[in-house]
Amino acid sequence: MKLLVFTDIHEDRKVLQQLVQRARQKDIHIVICTGDFSTFGRGANLVMKEFNDLEKTFIVIPGNHEDKEGWLDQAVKNYPYCINLHGRAMNIDDYLFLGYGGGGFSPEDAPFRKVSREWYGKYNGKKIVLLTHGPPFGTTLDLIGNRHVGNHDYRHFIERIKPKLALSGHLHETFGAVDMIGMTKCVNSGKEGVVIEVK
Repeated sequence: MKLLVFTDIHEDRKVLQQLVQRARQKDIHIVICTGDFSTFGRGANLVMKEFNDLEKTFIVIPGNHEDKEGWLDQAVKNYPYCINLHGRAMNIDDYLFLGYGGGGFSPEDAPFRKVSREWYGKYNGKKIVLLTHGPPFGTTLDLIGNRHVGNHDYRHFIERIKPKLALSGHLHETFGAVDMIGMTKCVNSGKEGVVIEVK
């Protein structure tokens, strides 16, 4: 199963068209955005319409530009192929996709800790793809200068549940960064996107 993953395009129309062209290819099964596809909500409908028209599953979580409570649920209502995965789980083939968006600036996230405890109880041992907007702490994905600015709670959850893949964005400075936490591959896809095959 091939995923086209991107993040933080902030309604960049040129990049959007390039992503749509790649997503249109037959080898892409699912399109994923780890947030900040709009500029504080502006341009969101264009992005969702473009991917919805492909009639492929488009999984999205809110970034800090879409994290107004309930906004993304309302925004996806008119687009049947667009799925807001924030705080939710979704089975596709033999993979479980878990999504948690918003924020990105805090080193800790108490609401995520609550959600992650429930997820661990339900889904430990499954083949998991984890989506967060902010990166986990202590990798090349959150290294700005000589300082790590990622989220400790995301890191702890990854260490506990050991997803196959952890996708995030938020930090433009680390677009394209790839690292490992144990056996988990961690990726900041950047706005131009990457294709990742999961088996």
